[in-house]
Amino acid sequence: MSKQQGSVEVICGSMFSGKTEELIRRLRRAQYAKQKIQVFKPILDNRYAGDAVVSHEGFTIECIALDRAHHILYLLSPDTDVVGIDEIQFFEEDIIEVVQELADRGKRVLCAGLDQDFTAKGFGPMPQLLAIAEKVDKIQAICMQCGDDASRTHKIAGSSSQVEVGEKELYEARCRSCHKGAAKSEKQKQFSFIE
Repeated sequence: MSKQQGSVEVICGSMFSGKTEELIRRLRRAQYAKQKIQVFKPILDNRYAGDAVVSHEGFTIECIALDRAHHILYLLSPDTDVVGIDEIQFFEEDIIEVVQELADRGKRVLCAGLDQDFTAKGFGPMPQLLAIAEKVDKIQAICMQCGDDASRTHKIAGSSSQVEVGEKELYEARCRSCHKGAAKSEKQKQFSFIE
């Protein structure tokens, strides 16, 4: 008999790249294989449904919304094989310890989230999560300016806060070049107000 080996898989990318859709696809495959799954997300993500992870395309899977990452450890059924966590970038840094603990218990942990914020800096716990993962898949969106592959998220409205939950009214997927061009023009606007 071989002991079940735990692992951490991260699905990351910009907004509108299909991260949640891929997470749901992998969770459904686990269900087809008769593995017990449990899915969690931060309570902050209230865009579609409080009790479901929902992709932009409308794919859904039931979940538990939490305000603290360590609650996952208390809510986890002992017979769960696969743990899914969506929008993981919104959890505090202690999510790293939780994910490590789950993998050490032999669970397959599937995480999806933004690897960068709208300023192209590492988002919350994501840099550390990427470092500890056994598998990382970075999914590309399509640049909403030029149609090239997009790995960045550009904020088109709202506040300058790093955490602001929204959709197409607040964000666009951008390639490196279009994101850099937008950031440059934002700086030019700031300096023009000073003069």
